[in-house]
Amino acid sequence: MPFRTAHAAALVRPTDRAADHPAPPPALAGIGLKARHAALLLDSRPPVAFLEIHAENYMGAGGPPHRWLAALREHYPVTVHGVGLSLGGATPLDEDHLDALARVVERSRPALVSEHLAWSQSDGVHLNDLLPIPYTPATLAHVAARIDRVQERLRRPILIENPSAYIRYANSPIPEAEFLAELTRRTGCGILLDVNNLFVCAHNIGADPLTYLDAIPAGAVGEYHLAGHHHRRFPDGTSLRIDDHGSRVIPEVWALYRAAVARIGARPTLIEWDSDIPPLDVLCDEAARADAEAAAAETAAAETGAALATPTPTPEVRDAVGA
Repeated sequence: MPFRTAHAAALVRPTDRAADHPAPPPALAGIGLKARHAALLLDSRPPVAFLEIHAENYMGAGGPPHRWLAALREHYPVTVHGVGLSLGGATPLDEDHLDALARVVERSRPALVSEHLAWSQSDGVHLNDLLPIPYTPATLAHVAARIDRVQERLRRPILIENPSAYIRYANSPIPEAEFLAELTRRTGCGILLDVNNLFVCAHNIGADPLTYLDAIPAGAVGEYHLAGHHHRRFPDGTSLRIDDHGSRVIPEVWALYRAAVARIGARPTLIEWDSDIPPLDVLCDEAARADAEAAAAETAAAETGAALATPTPTPEVRDAVGA
């Protein structure tokens, strides 16, 4: 039977659900758990809301990563973010990888589990990237069936992340936000709204990020991601924004984050930083700024009486997208 949020009781007894599925983290900012920061995190316990782990880094049977994680789980909620399920792939779902993910989830008992709306595997070969899919009725049915299988195996709903994109498919008639909305309706999954990915796509393929926010079902959004990216400029005057998670969040993405919070509300928010990893205090500084930006966005919306469903147009976002 496909997993649906409304039908959770048919698959998981209430007592099991309470023990195995902790409540979501507070609507504040967390950071990714990096091996080089584990000891300092445990010693200093900075005030971040949660720690995210990449599932594929914890698929081994034991060792230091699991020992550090067990110790840190005593002090922080943990979320699990997968990068290898290839939910949009054309080849059969990798059941061995799904089993390994299930073991990570069972062992770490995360507050949230997420994966990407992308493909990363072909004929048994894992690619070193998360590639976008065409948004068609056929791919919608295909991805929904795979999400159903994942949620059934994990015995819980997952969040699906919007990808970064560098090309637009010729045959992709369904807008991405509508595609995600329909996935939530069919499967009971939630949405991980990656604000940096949204900004990158808006620049690279010409989408309107504020129109996108209007089309996202606010109640389905369970988490935000924020990250830095690389802006590559070419001699002909064009440029490409590349989602590399290797720098601070830029002002235009902060502006888009404020617009998202004004429309959707605050949610647990991850600061992603996966290359050129900085000292721990830099990550904590970005997390503190995310908390401040979200609080300011909610306060401004309340003071102006603006409905959360209608974000104020953000000139810096629109200007930068066209840059």
